[in-house]
Amino acid sequence: MSKSPAIREFARRERPLSPHLTVYRPPITMTMSIIHRITGGALYFGTLLVALWLMAAASSQSTFDAVNWAFGSWLGRLVLFFYTWALMHHMLGGVRHLIWDTGAGLEKDTASRIAWATLAGSIVLTLLIWIAGYIAGYMARGA
Repeated sequence: MSKSPAIREFARRERPLSPHLTVYRPPITMTMSIIHRITGGALYFGTLLVALWLMAAASSQSTFDAVNWAFGSWLGRLVLFFYTWALMHHMLGGVRHLIWDTGAGLEKDTASRIAWATLAGSIVLTLLIWIAGYIAGYMARGA
């Protein structure tokens, strides 16, 4: 190949371009698969929080009160809220893969609908769990 600048410029323009994040839009099934892996990793850290709470409950009253105070703060509740969402999303993602393991729902449109249902279901379940928790806490204080 010639080293002429005109030939090099022509060769560079004729090559196919790779999809880039600014051009390529990932399908919902790929996005949910990535989020499924991320939530799986996040569950490790969230489970450490549950273990911390259990260890505090098994130790002194002051330690338990300190952990409860931390989890009851706005930041603690936010972390617990996202832990609940990660748990629900990962669970529903597992159900999605279980359905796929049976050979059902592998068509492109069906797989996309199931992926959207996983996202919507995890949000709805998280909100229902937290609403039920607040109602139970309210009723326990009122009794």
